Amino acid sequence: MTTVHDEADAPIDVSDPRLSRFEIVKEGARRDEIEIVTYESQFHGQNSKAEKRVVRNIALLFLIAGVGGFAFLGFYIWWPWRFELGDTMSDYYTPLLGISLAVSLFGVGFAILAWAKKLLPHEVSIQQRHNGASPADEQLITGQTMAFVADELGLGVQRRPLLKGAIAIGMAPIGLAAAAPLIGGLIENPHKADPPMMFSTGFNKANNGGNIVRLTRDDGSPIRPEDVSTGGQMTVFPGIPGGATNEWADSPTLLIHLRPDDAALTRENANADARNKDSMWGDYVAYSKICTHAGCPASLYEQQTNRLLCPCHQSQFMITRNAQPIFGPATRRLPMLPLGVDEEGYFVAKSDYKDTVGPDFWERP
Repeated sequence: MTTVHDEADAPIDVSDPRLSRFEIVKEGARRDEIEIVTYESQFHGQNSKAEKRVVRNIALLFLIAGVGGFAFLGFYIWWPWRFELGDTMSDYYTPLLGISLAVSLFGVGFAILAWAKKLLPHEVSIQQRHNGASPADEQLITGQTMAFVADELGLGVQRRPLLKGAIAIGMAPIGLAAAAPLIGGLIENPHKADPPMMFSTGFNKANNGGNIVRLTRDDGSPIRPEDVSTGGQMTVFPGIPGGATNEWADSPTLLIHLRPDDAALTRENANADARNKDSMWGDYVAYSKICTHAGCPASLYEQQTNRLLCPCHQSQFMITRNAQPIFGPATRRLPMLPLGVDEEGYFVAKSDYKDTVGPDFWERP
């Protein structure tokens, strides 16, 4: 004899087309020993005043996210970004990007949280834990459950036009903001200048009216070979207007007067390298002071070991071996500046660096 209790516990054919999606979900919950105690709207009737108020608040959060996204795009495209000395508009470029993107992302985050907590139906379920593999019909149930959740979200949007528009306005700018840095770098060629900004320094003749550039102190005074004692070193700059300022921050160079034996070894190794051949003058060698790891000043000169040390991350470069890195995170050698002496006896750069200066970047040839 079949009792009512037995009929209630009998499994339902989830393939029955007469079943609603929610009935399939309930059957799946029952098979997993889950009792749905409560599943009801958080509002009394559709389009109640309370529901409309929550919808307006969520829509406002999405709109705030959209405004933040559009602001990010505006700052990214039109705000002055090129560094200038003094208190200029470019000082605020990075902070404005960060603030606008934060407003946009926080707006979306709070909107999603408010939607889940305030707008979705209130559900209370009790589940008994059980073990075992999932048969095929339970896999179907799981799929239908996920689709049901999507339906709930979709219907919630369909019957609330304000939310639909707010989501579109709020999410579209965030997508554009994510794509902006990827596409923005393709809008303008960063190497269109002559000479290219990222592949030349203040020692390029083009920055001195086509004339060779002298090596100078930070006060602009030129340097003779006798100004650097044997085993000594000096930081030098290009002898052009502003050569010792941040305008030419990629140009600081370490001029080193090597001892004769060390100079001979350095010259032998330099001449064996196609890019550094004939770059020394006498016992003098000059290397870029910009560490190839992170751009710190690699300026700690160990006279006895012929090493240059970068104090930031402890990279070490061997002066006598084309400034190859021998310790630390740097993986690329320091560029060597081709040296010469003009007719007045002052040091000059015979050409610009033949290797790019500073940390690696993806366009490096």
